[in-house]
Amino acid sequence: MKKKRIGAWISVILLLCFAGATADSEQAASWGQINQSIARGENWRRVVEDSSAFQLGKERPYEEDSALSVCAWGSYPSIDGSTVCVPMAMEFARQWLDLPEEDLNGFVNFSTTPYAYDRLFKGEANPMATILSRGVMMDDAHPIDLVLGTGPNEDERRQAEEAGLALELVPVCYDAFVFLVNGENPVENLSAEQIREIYMSRITDWSQVGGDAGEIAAYERPHGSGSQTAMDEMVMKDAEMGADVRSNFIADGMADLIEQIGNYDNAKEAIGYSYLYYVDALYRSGDVKVISVDGVSPSPENLRSGAYPYTVCYYAVFRKDNENARRFVDWIVSDEGQACVAQAGYVTLK
Repeated sequence: MKKKRIGAWISVILLLCFAGATADSEQAASWGQINQSIARGENWRRVVEDSSAFQLGKERPYEEDSALSVCAWGSYPSIDGSTVCVPMAMEFARQWLDLPEEDLNGFVNFSTTPYAYDRLFKGEANPMATILSRGVMMDDAHPIDLVLGTGPNEDERRQAEEAGLALELVPVCYDAFVFLVNGENPVENLSAEQIREIYMSRITDWSQVGGDAGEIAAYERPHGSGSQTAMDEMVMKDAEMGADVRSNFIADGMADLIEQIGNYDNAKEAIGYSYLYYVDALYRSGDVKVISVDGVSPSPENLRSGAYPYTVCYYAVFRKDNENARRFVDWIVSDEGQACVAQAGYVTLK
């Protein structure tokens, strides 16, 4: 018996290491893009009083006479999504499942935006979700029910249409798509047109927009990432990125972009973009500041009113025929669900 249990634990450790290695090498999973603690705050409160509606299913042995188990998802949805929505999903798991803090990182193991949508469209599972303290792996045969994050881009919408999938997109909170410069850069504001011309390589020196003389190093994100979708569709629209921008392409995650702006040798000349929640709560490095656009700061008031020009929503995205996902999303946008969203630090819908 003892030898079998030891062998089973070795098996699950190997499986978890394999899942992590797959995430890092193939998908640059979300935890590689977070360097801040997302633990329960001192003023945390329980919002969900009756947690019976969404619970995990039954557990079964991983193999005969094994100390490990596989857990069915039950009525609680399997969720994947964008890095910026990891804390939201963690708060949902805290509230409904009462998971200890030590297990939340393994249970909420997002693969980032493009991979999450690919899984949703193909009916595939998120194989990385675990409850380590109990030796539990979540059922990796259960397709993900829900994507939390930025909306699908044009290619993803076309992919869903070609697959004959009817999707529902429900806004769950607000955030700001923001532009970042190094803290030593005196520029505090750019117009929307100046930003476009910087990324079209028509404005190439900071002295042209009120800064110190120095060539602008403009960074972008990979095609398919949530922030690049926002940049293409909200900011650039029909305009093409300039050749100088293409040469500064960031191949990895949002963390790399912040590192470029905050720490590296050319940091003072750099500009890039991200989401305000990500910059404030998930990844901090070096001296980075968020600038205003058209003289408007990305404050909660300006997001709710729409005054900030690049106000975005994060969405809950699911197949229209998934009734369990729909029930969960209905809860997210309810008063109780929005209280949980607020507790995780996001700007609520109302």
